[in-house]
Amino acid sequence: MKPNPFNTRIGLALGGGAAKGIAHIGVLKAFEEEQIKIHCISGTSAGALIASYYAFGRPAESILSICSTLNLSKIINFTLERGGLFSTNTIREMIHRDLGDVRIEDADIPLAICATDIETGEQLIFREGNLADAVCASMAVPGLFVPVEVDGRILVDGGLVENVPISPLAKMGAGITVAIDLSHVSRYPKPEDTFDVISNAINIGIDFNTRKQLKNADIVVPLDLSRYSLTNNAKCVDELYLEGYHPMRKKIRRVLWYKRMNVAISLLKTVRTLLPFKMPEIIKDLKRHAFGVRNRSEPDTRTPGS
Repeated sequence: MKPNPFNTRIGLALGGGAAKGIAHIGVLKAFEEEQIKIHCISGTSAGALIASYYAFGRPAESILSICSTLNLSKIINFTLERGGLFSTNTIREMIHRDLGDVRIEDADIPLAICATDIETGEQLIFREGNLADAVCASMAVPGLFVPVEVDGRILVDGGLVENVPISPLAKMGAGITVAIDLSHVSRYPKPEDTFDVISNAINIGIDFNTRKQLKNADIVVPLDLSRYSLTNNAKCVDELYLEGYHPMRKKIRRVLWYKRMNVAISLLKTVRTLLPFKMPEIIKDLKRHAFGVRNRSEPDTRTPGS
């Protein structure tokens, strides 16, 4: 898609984070209070679930009431199927109960859900198709949940490839992209056992990839939620909700500024792209050229034989 300096449509990317996803609801509430329209939304893992409810017309407070009692023990079903310990059937049933057996393309707000093909390593971006299938695939943490088969492809958690799904937003028409990262931590928990070591290793790899991808967003809201659980935050729902709400409120002015200044910002981005080399390299070349000219113009004062 060609850059359009007059495009001020906002695209919101909600990252994965398991039970920490409640923070996303606070982010959505901040947009609602300022009456800033979200034109398209994408989600990975827990972000896919929250994004789906919002895209299908549920306001932030309604989503909070639904998700406030969720924890890992309530959404897992032990299974004897190969590929995982638990099924995603409870998540599917919840979506059917609250939203119906709906298709992604029928959402009120354009929606993208990201999953990973466990055989090819490819990212799959669902812009159409069965909503429950896509969300369950996006939330299927490898080794924990049984992979979800969609159209013959074996799919797992989208966070393996893009934990904060910024990439679909431009194709969905967004001119300004806002990314919510639930995993912005400087340190990981001290491992107590083998499972902790494996968990930290996976998270380090995902977060390293995410930090590079976040550079493609216009506005990033990085949240350090390391003190919250990945499995159960039922006792601190309000605090976790505010962890998303307050930082987004602080960034709202920047969102509005982007909407006003998008023409100038787009022009700067275009100039950077079109320049054949970076400004520091130009300065270095000029200095090198000036130094060479000066050397050639200075008389040789050395004595013969020196």
